[in-house]
Amino acid sequence: MSVVDSPVLTVKDEAAFLNDQAQAMRASVYEFLGRLLASEPDEQVLQVLRNIDEVDASEGQVAMGWELMKQAAIKAELSAVKDEYLALFIGIGRGELVPFGSWYVTGFLMEKPLALLRNDLAELGIERQEGIKESEDHIAALCDAMAIIIRSGADVSLARQQKFYKDHLEPWVSRFFEDLQTAKSAHFYRSVGFFGEGFFSFESRLLAMKS
Repeated sequence: MSVVDSPVLTVKDEAAFLNDQAQAMRASVYEFLGRLLASEPDEQVLQVLRNIDEVDASEGQVAMGWELMKQAAIKAELSAVKDEYLALFIGIGRGELVPFGSWYVTGFLMEKPLALLRNDLAELGIERQEGIKESEDHIAALCDAMAIIIRSGADVSLARQQKFYKDHLEPWVSRFFEDLQTAKSAHFYRSVGFFGEGFFSFESRLLAMKS
């Protein structure tokens, strides 16, 4: 399922999110966010956003976020977006933001939250990809991990999915997306921050409702 097939997510009908189609939609959103945050976007990624169908922004922050990303992608020049990504996340020595869970939770990289995350990933059978330099608590890696967990279906219980999210994303992810919206270097990525804040607020509510 494409991330643009059904961009509006709500928790009005909790039961609807027990079906396979809805789970696939959630996983697709995680994968798309992971792609936006893992490296500089390419023209294909921007075109996906430009091709989003008309969205009723009154449906809430997630819907409005899709619309903001669409409009930002329409206005964006690829070279400028790539430069923006580098300024935000790479920089000279360090980017404006540090998109790692350990940093947000402890103020330092490679701390206990990363060790706990690695234990959980090993238990889930999720392995670090070859050639990836960033540690597993990078926001993009965690988005990819959540997508894998969701797509695992019955192989990973809902309770396990809830625990992974609560332990490794919920303590810091909202602050990261808030920081992304206010970062000096953010232009296109300000819309990504707005969408991410709304999506993870949705996820927190949804997973709490199912506990």
